Amino acid sequence: MEKTVEISGTIFKIKRFSVHDGPGIRTSVFLKGCPLNCIWCHSPEGISSEISIWHDQSLCIACGKCVKSCTEKAIELITQPEPESQQQISINRKLCTLNGDCVKICPTGAIQFTGTKTSVSSVIDEIIKDILYYKMSGGGVTLTGGEPLYQPDFSAGILEACRKRKIHTAIETSLFCEREALSRISDFVDMFIIDMKISDPLKHIHYTGKSNESIRENFRYIAKSGKQIIVRIPMIKGITNSEENINAIQKFVRKTNSRIPIEHIPYNPLAENNYKRLNVPFLLK
Repeated sequence: MEKTVEISGTIFKIKRFSVHDGPGIRTSVFLKGCPLNCIWCHSPEGISSEISIWHDQSLCIACGKCVKSCTEKAIELITQPEPESQQQISINRKLCTLNGDCVKICPTGAIQFTGTKTSVSSVIDEIIKDILYYKMSGGGVTLTGGEPLYQPDFSAGILEACRKRKIHTAIETSLFCEREALSRISDFVDMFIIDMKISDPLKHIHYTGKSNESIRENFRYIAKSGKQIIVRIPMIKGITNSEENINAIQKFVRKTNSRIPIEHIPYNPLAENNYKRLNVPFLLK
């Protein structure tokens, strides 16, 4: 008998008891990888599909255990200049081979992987822990990211497994994807939570790196499907929160389907800390 190969993918977080990603109490599964590169992204660890290391300086006690454990000499203790004269960890990510010794030995959890490879069944094992809460609250599971449609087969596997267990499913997406990816998952999705960021095509390219043409086409496609849809506009000062941009997005949505609700989502300023952990520049400044 031919052995079935289980679908696997990469995630960077599973958040239980979430109440902001759809109705009721939910489990939000954050998938790695996103084709957009929004300068305000609040989860930069989810942009790349590759797993890397990040370091939270606020948790680090500079004990030096990670330095001793690193066979690649990718970590060192450096002394900050006066007046602090404090020691801090510095990671050379070009030398890092991700063997995980530093993650295992860190006593405070200051060093972590930015994601993990896992299987559909492992994700479902986490999801069903709260199945009673879903039933009591009208909640369920939300795939988010990153961009869940960047891993369409993995997302479809999770959503289909949830559907078989009669768990309500939602997906938070920018809709920047191939039409085949949408077709792959749509039968297993109860609710689409769609981020619409910028109406102007040139500004969309400037701030996200990609055109919004396919996003608009995919939105029209999903709107015709009869699925429940919520549109969310992230409120980024000086970029997306202008009256011109909001009105343009509202006009487009209403013209497509006047019954689709539109929400304005405030930006979380704490996102800057995630850029510091990755040691990458925070461009929104």
